[in-house]
Amino acid sequence: MKFNANLSVSIFKQGKRFIAYSPALDIATSGKNESEVKKRFGQLIQTFLEELDEMGTTEEVLSEFGWKKHKESSGLKSWMPPVISTQSLKVTIPTTT
Repeated sequence: MKFNANLSVSIFKQGKRFIAYSPALDIATSGKNESEVKKRFGQLIQTFLEELDEMGTTEEVLSEFGWKKHKESSGLKSWMPPVISTQSLKVTIPTTT
């Protein structure tokens, strides 16, 4: 099964590595730079979805993550990831001294 989706992905640096994380699928990967982590994330998504398709669990897993089926203008069915809102929240973090 092939479909296009606009997927929310957070990319951030952790130590010397870059991390790409998608809350819509709860998966992540890392790379030595931003370009590498984007490439690796694309490969990860492809492998993840291919394995779901081979196991016949695509609909079940995507539904569990909040994805919805919809019809495109061409009449084909596709999937929409959940809308992920990114917000900054001020929090107080206790410290131990």
